[in-house]
Amino acid sequence: MNGSRSANAAWLRAFAPLRMSLACDVVVCAPMVYLPAMIDAAAGHFDIGAQDVSERPEGAYTGDVAAAMLADVGCRWVIVGHSERRQLHGESDQVVAAKAEAALAAGLRPIVCVGELLSERESGLTLEVVQRQLDAVLQRVGASGLARGALAYEPVWAIGTGHTATPGQAQDVHAALRCRVATRGRTEAEGLRVLYGGSVKPANAAELFGQPDIDGGLVGGASLVAEDFAAICTAAS
Repeated sequence: MNGSRSANAAWLRAFAPLRMSLACDVVVCAPMVYLPAMIDAAAGHFDIGAQDVSERPEGAYTGDVAAAMLADVGCRWVIVGHSERRQLHGESDQVVAAKAEAALAAGLRPIVCVGELLSERESGLTLEVVQRQLDAVLQRVGASGLARGALAYEPVWAIGTGHTATPGQAQDVHAALRCRVATRGRTEAEGLRVLYGGSVKPANAAELFGQPDIDGGLVGGASLVAEDFAAICTAAS
């Protein structure tokens, strides 16, 4: 929950010239109220996504935003199942899966987030947790639906804490997730973008992205500084 019209304009002014040298796909997920302005400003230079979406297509759900509404203003992507939505708003695996399905039905590309708590990692439950979260989505949209968007592994214990999974730890989980998707569709699994999210910074991005099953990043706090975000994108390039 960051940003203002003036801060967004300053970020865009700083990032626009840096974007020209980046050889990777870039998606910026902005707060709902700033989406139309960000979409206009992006002007084909990069895609704009939303940070959440309702699982319902329409109706008397005051305050919710439907996937069709996001698509109507030119949004291309949407994050579903972010750890903060799961933790702070009590979103279940089934709700996350329904949101992914709603996004796809409206032509949006969902970025499906999965990740474990510190207590779950310390108990050796990492793969059990992330595979359960992933399975709920696969059961709803299949491997082909998931592959139209992206999958993001974000260990909850590494988000905003300054702690980062080691490249080896992240790679192990990414490989397991890709293998899980492959049980539903090998071709889809091979083409699926699996992103790492968890205190990605310019200093660690290259080593993380150098792992064979890490295809990019779901960048949090570092994205607020245009130069840092561009440096991370450069590592992905």
